[in-house]
Amino acid sequence: MDPECARLLPALCAVLADPRQPVADDTCLEKLLDWFKAVTEAGSSLLLLQENPCLVELLFHVLKPQDLSSRILSFALRLAGTFAAQENCFQYLQGELLPGLFGEHGPLGAAAWAAPTVRSGWIQGLRSLAQHPSALLFLADSGAVDTIFSLQGDPSLFVASAAGQLLVHVLDLAMRGPAKGHGRLQAQDWPACAQRIVCHLEDCLCSEAAPRVTQALHVLTTAFGHCHGLWTQGLWVQLSPLVARLLEKDPMPAPHALVELLLSVARSSVPSSNPGLWETAAQTLSRLSPMQAGPLAAGILKLQDCPQALRTQAFGVLLRPLACVLEATAQAPGTPGLLEGAAGDPMAVDMLPPSKSACVGLLCSTLAHLELLQPLPQRPSPWPQAPLLAAAVTILRFCNGSAAPSSEVGGRLCAMLVGCVRVQRAALDFLGVLSQGLGPRELVTQVFAVLLEYLMSPDSSPTVLKKAFQATLRWLLSSAVPPGCCDLEPRAQLVLRELLAVLQKRLCSPCWEVRDSGLEFLTQMTRRWGGQAGFRQTLLASEVPKLASQLLQDPESYVRASAVAAAGQLSSQGLLAAPSSPEHPAGPQKTPLEELLLVLTTDSEGFPRRAAMRVFTEWLRDGHMAVAEDRERFMARVLQAASGDLDWEVRVQGLELALIFLQQLLGARSPGAAPPGALAQALRALCRVQLFEFAFRSLFDCDRPVAQKSCDLLLFLRAKAAPSSSPQEAGDSPDVAPVEAALQRWRAGEQGQPLGELAPEAVLAVLRSMDLEALRDTLAESSDHVERSPQSLLQDVLAAVGVLGDNEADCY
Repeated sequence: MDPECARLLPALCAVLADPRQPVADDTCLEKLLDWFKAVTEAGSSLLLLQENPCLVELLFHVLKPQDLSSRILSFALRLAGTFAAQENCFQYLQGELLPGLFGEHGPLGAAAWAAPTVRSGWIQGLRSLAQHPSALLFLADSGAVDTIFSLQGDPSLFVASAAGQLLVHVLDLAMRGPAKGHGRLQAQDWPACAQRIVCHLEDCLCSEAAPRVTQALHVLTTAFGHCHGLWTQGLWVQLSPLVARLLEKDPMPAPHALVELLLSVARSSVPSSNPGLWETAAQTLSRLSPMQAGPLAAGILKLQDCPQALRTQAFGVLLRPLACVLEATAQAPGTPGLLEGAAGDPMAVDMLPPSKSACVGLLCSTLAHLELLQPLPQRPSPWPQAPLLAAAVTILRFCNGSAAPSSEVGGRLCAMLVGCVRVQRAALDFLGVLSQGLGPRELVTQVFAVLLEYLMSPDSSPTVLKKAFQATLRWLLSSAVPPGCCDLEPRAQLVLRELLAVLQKRLCSPCWEVRDSGLEFLTQMTRRWGGQAGFRQTLLASEVPKLASQLLQDPESYVRASAVAAAGQLSSQGLLAAPSSPEHPAGPQKTPLEELLLVLTTDSEGFPRRAAMRVFTEWLRDGHMAVAEDRERFMARVLQAASGDLDWEVRVQGLELALIFLQQLLGARSPGAAPPGALAQALRALCRVQLFEFAFRSLFDCDRPVAQKSCDLLLFLRAKAAPSSSPQEAGDSPDVAPVEAALQRWRAGEQGQPLGELAPEAVLAVLRSMDLEALRDTLAESSDHVERSPQSLLQDVLAAVGVLGDNEADCY
């Protein structure tokens, strides 16, 4: 321990033991516990207590009847557990202290036990303490195990959950020693403490009270999820009959907890030695309601090793709600049935819940499970792509009222799903994922038709429209011929023309979210198909590019930012005509570069300015025509605007732009120092665009990411400048005084006058004189690295004693 911390420790303990002295806040206590834990992990807890007897005195002081706050008592319990985690220190504290803190005559029998904080501290203290065989004997002799049993039903969910986790930890600790080298022990050979816990779990599983059953299932789920010893196989052998017996009860207790347990066991080593688990899982699937069985079915299908019959049954469970949807409509002749080959029950098509909320929940969860399964290598095979496509399209038609119901169930579905945004979002997400597979031509035509319906409909909400745009883009990408190419098949070309007409309408929407989604979609389409002749011709024949330019003046900043991105992409592809102002149609027209520079220099919000910097960075990297015409002038204008921007992200992006410019000048791909001629030419160009004033000033920026980016840029430049790059004769040294004076002013937080154009030799001399590595290391430290030190923490706690209100210590 640091000597200064050891000096402050007695005063700290006195403050904690005095009920009249308020401790600043709970954060201080948590930080103290973290510090003590780090100290004990790095050395001997016993030596720590012997060298600092005030710590033991504090713990003994807590035992005295007094009016200590519940959080101080909780702190003391956790602190004692931290020290007692080492067995020799446990022996040192065992005589009177540990029984007094954790035994029946400690806080358990005091009024403070009514506070959840104290009960939680008691559990966490025991969790830290229970690390060695001596702790097991203590738990058994002190009656702590019975208290843990009772805390499983605590009214505080945090306490109840922690008690269950502690029970699993104690069971694992008890089995850790005996299981070594003995293979799988029989239950009768288990240690007494483990047998006692298992008996408690058996009693809970046999209970008629559902909460007790739930407690046992949660404990077992945690055990099989976190414990990997062979003893877990014996635990399942003993308790699986009681778990299976739960399926016979009506109603079945704790179905969700049972599903979690079965999946936890299935992921453990148990199935390799006990195939009976699969039979229990199959019975559970057939016993649960469709909503309850969905997570179990999806979990089974994600397993790597599982009997094929069970996988087929689980897939059938997931498909039944969609099969019911298909059966409820008049499908075209030849549409494949969804449950063919899936071991589904054809008679169970009328199984959708009668209430709207339950039906919506079932369909959304089913679609979400199937969406997660689709990309997995272990998904069911054959994958019913065509029926799933038909089901997704049918659900979307039910939601917009265009479905043709063929039964009473269909009529009921129409009433429940029409206008349901939640189902629309889930179905559109699922439809987008299905674009990764193939489908019959007729079905793909239906997919584009229903997507266009949603994009055109005035009833589509902004979130539904956004998802419809995303799904449409994914289907267009999958329609490329060949896949991955920029050319679209003729059917998709027709869809594209209709899409641009829809987009033209949506860019004029009064809802800003719709305009924003439309611009994002336009940007993505242009990036993908901007070089394709058919797309270019259709786009230029529309009003879309003009509308995108006009939205640079949108009243909503998010829309302006998306318009900047769209304008940048359109300009990169040569698809952005010079915009004209509706108010001044005959006025001078600005180029896209001038328009975006205007955004960067005048927009009052940060989002559009950041978007402009991203576009400029992309233009410079890709060699955009507007940049290539006069690259230095472009850089000077952009850096001048970025360097004075109040948004730190804009300044960081400006430095990123400068780094790309520097790499292009010096050739980033060539390792080592740059040739002297190329370096001198590059330095002159960098001085002309006034990059160095921006970079040097940014080294002392109050926003650390800006300073780090500047440091990286200057380190890169210095690495490219060989020591002999600019040889100087004695007495011919460059004048670096103005630069060093400016650096001093910026370090002190002053503004000062601009440096003007610098001499390359002066820049190199200043770069070589600066300790940029040390600055980089300093910037890499967290901003509160001094304040987070243990010494500062102790000082904060002591400074806060008796101080309330505005002067209270600020603990990070």
